[in-house]
Amino acid sequence: MKKRRPLVISSLLIACFLVLVSSCGPTSTSDSGESTTASGVKGAGSGGPKKRLILLTNSFSPFWEAGRVGVEAAEKELLVGTNLTATLEPNDGTVLGQIQKLRQYVALGDVAGVAISVTDAANAQLAAEMKKLSDQGAFILTVDADLDTKFHDSRYAYLGTNNVVGGEVLGACARHLRPEGGEYVTFVGRSSSQNAIERIGGMEIGAGDKFKNLDSMIDEEDRTRARENVRNAIRNHPGLNCVAGIWSYNAPAIVDVVKELGKRDEMTVVCFDAEPLAIKQMADGWVDALVVQNPYQMGYQSVRLLKALIEDDKKTLVEMFPNYGKPGGDIFDTGLKVILPLNSPLKGRDLFADKAEVLQIDVFRAWLKKYDLTGS
Repeated sequence: MKKRRPLVISSLLIACFLVLVSSCGPTSTSDSGESTTASGVKGAGSGGPKKRLILLTNSFSPFWEAGRVGVEAAEKELLVGTNLTATLEPNDGTVLGQIQKLRQYVALGDVAGVAISVTDAANAQLAAEMKKLSDQGAFILTVDADLDTKFHDSRYAYLGTNNVVGGEVLGACARHLRPEGGEYVTFVGRSSSQNAIERIGGMEIGAGDKFKNLDSMIDEEDRTRARENVRNAIRNHPGLNCVAGIWSYNAPAIVDVVKELGKRDEMTVVCFDAEPLAIKQMADGWVDALVVQNPYQMGYQSVRLLKALIEDDKKTLVEMFPNYGKPGGDIFDTGLKVILPLNSPLKGRDLFADKAEVLQIDVFRAWLKKYDLTGS
């Protein structure tokens, strides 16, 4: 037995050596000295701890259900075989809520990318928290609502609607529906949101000189206050003949009050987005036009872009942002639709100068059904 011991020891040493070699795997080192997987993907290979991609909304809203479906579809189609997961997390409608979420992401350390619908475009603390997460190694995008330009170094790019153009299209709806002009009021959750600023400004351009903007009424995302704002606007402005909803829940609030006060014959109703209730209200004759965004694509394309950034997928990055680094080259436009009721006097597809696709409500409903959506 003593003579066999060296052979046993040698066999054990060889086995240990083979285990060590196989456990190292075919890794390489990046220019920064960080280890990458065999595919060259930092933190996004098939091994390693799970990393999260998050779409952080500005608030709870049916609008974001389509965004959630887009995120889930992208996860199934794009993230198979990686260590990435994708989820949508709703915010409570406050800046503080988003700041606290971002701090949690920094502390947990498992977040590889965030697409955030910014609640307050000019909030320096929010931008700073986004920058902290970016400095930790996560990729940051804005979606649906952007930061003020002075804070653009806190994010890579913006995905969503060109909100100035969206506002112009909303104003054009009012202009074409009421060519004689008139007076209008806009209703929105927060005046500090970049999408609100741009849509309201764009609407004034699109409505033209025959319309007068009487007021922009803020509800701070309080649905009761949203309805009360409409009541006050109608009562305080005898010449008011057009009401415009800027955020998704404003359309149902407007219709509730117009119906309650018996003002349908006097009022043109044009709104952003298509919550399920707003779609039904249009079908029932209470809404004249909806300017509809594409939250499904906001969710899907956010996951696609974050994955491309993590993997340094230059082909996808160039495809999505062919003019990146040039003015306006950091914007990915997810498109607009104008939805009209079946009996709408607006028929021509050239009414909006190719800024938006025009669909009647039955065609739009078929489009929603195709993607298993209830709203957009």
